[in-house]
Parts: sequence; C-alpha cells; structure tokens
Amino acid sequence: MPAPRYAQHVALSELSTRVTFLAEDPARIRRPAAIEYPLSNTLMLASFRVLAAVVIAALACKGADAARRESASSPASSSAPATTAAARSPAASLNDSVSAHADSGRIRGNRQSAMWIVEASDFQCPYCKMWHDSTYHGLIHDYVETGKVVLAYLNFPLKQHQNAMPAAEAAMCASVQNKFWPMHDALFQSQASWETLPSAMTHFDSIAARLGVGMPAWRDCMARHLTRPLIEADYERSQSAGVKSTPTFFIGDQKVEGFAPYGYFRQVIEAQLAKKGTSR
Repeated sequence: MPAPRYAQHVALSELSTRVTFLAEDPARIRRPAAIEYPLSNTLMLASFRVLAAVVIAALACKGADAARRESASSPASSSAPATTAAARSPAASLNDSVSAHADSGRIRGNRQSAMWIVEASDFQCPYCKMWHDSTYHGLIHDYVETGKVVLAYLNFPLKQHQNAMPAAEAAMCASVQNKFWPMHDALFQSQASWETLPSAMTHFDSIAARLGVGMPAWRDCMARHLTRPLIEADYERSQSAGVKSTPTFFIGDQKVEGFAPYGYFRQVIEAQLAKKGTSR
C-alpha cells in the first residue's frame, strides 16, 4: 500500500483548513493566516490565541460535550471558521505552592526558546498514545533537547474516559516533585494495562514508586486531590481556546487537532521556526 499523503481542503474561511489522509496527490495548498502567540514562562499565566487551525480528521478523541454541540449546531454555525478567542487563565488564581510546582514541572525545555508547543491531551485517549509512541520522542530529540522549542502539557481529561482524571492527577502530583515527564511517559506506555480497570490507583501507585517519586507526599497529594484545581483550570482554559478533542497542539501560531506523524509535525515546526528566523 502506498504511503498516505495529505490533502488540504480549504474551508469557507481562509483561516481554517482540514487535513485528511488520502492516497491521491495533495491538492493545492492555500496557507492560513496567522497571528502572534505569546506565552509566559508558566502555563498558569499563559494566554494563547490562534487563528490558523488544521484538523486531522478522525484521528482524535472527541469530548462528549463537543460532539453534542456539533450535532446540535445549524449548518451555518457548523461551517464557521475554526478560530479561537484569547483564552482567559483561571489557573492564574492558583497561587499555592503545589499548583506552582505542578505547573512548572510539566514544561520541558529551555523556556527562553523562540517557540512553544502546547499539547492538550488525555492520558487515556488512544490517539494521544499513538502520538506519544510515534512523534513525541523525535520532537524531544530534534527540537526540545536542542533548545529550539519548549514543550508544555495541558490536561484535557475527557469525561467518557473513566481513568483519565486519576491519571492526570497521578502525573501532576508527580510533577510537584519534578517527575511529570517520567510519569507522562510511563502512563502512555502502560495505557493498555489500566485503561479498562474499574480503579487504576494501584497501578498508578506502582508506577510512581518505580519512578522514585516520594510516595508519602505523592499519596497525600492524590488522596486530597491537591492538583485537581489546576487540572480543571487546564480543561476550562483549553475549551476557551477552542480545544474540542485530544490531542490538540498549539505550535507557534498554528493549531493542529488530532494525531499526525512526525514528518508532518516537522513541516509545521520548521515553517513556524522559519517565521521566527530560527529554523535550521
């Protein structure tokens, strides 16, 4: 079977494009408009606004609320451009030390880099795992570890995934101890082992212990749900920024919805770095 190619179909607005996997040659591409995408050194204080959006059709976990809104929308509203308003930051009011440490721990890379990539994700979403397994490691090696890009994680646990919120709490309680990324990797790697469990807490506990997390503090954080306000703030802010499904990425001024292979991500990243004059 030939390798899939991308065809871009321009929506009614030039600010929105849809990407689907097709066997045919790519259609002519019209570039969406773009605007500035400012970020601070902490996600709790960051605001973001993106006008250019790319949707990877059928390769994302869609929230039940978003699905209901789309099914109830009129033809006129459903064809509106996929733009996002500047997101308000409810997490900015979370000034406790637990939230501050958890917030800082889920940002990876040199924070003075020219460009940020923000990922809105759900640890139980199979397409988020697919992205992690196929694209994440290349992005880290080629762009984060070289200092070109900062990668940050926003929690978007979907209600239909029963273990998504506990998994997010497990990762963020580990983040308080600067162990977010090891827990992040372990949760995705072991997703098949815990996604259908009635309660995955024993599994998460064993992962945390294996990673060298301080267990008394982690267990206290989990039992008291100390990071849940930050996770809920992530979810609300992501919704305000137009996130409807996972994974969703904000890459410079480009919004990409759904799983995409590393080759496509490289194209988007290089194009964004070129705008900033920092491409290879």
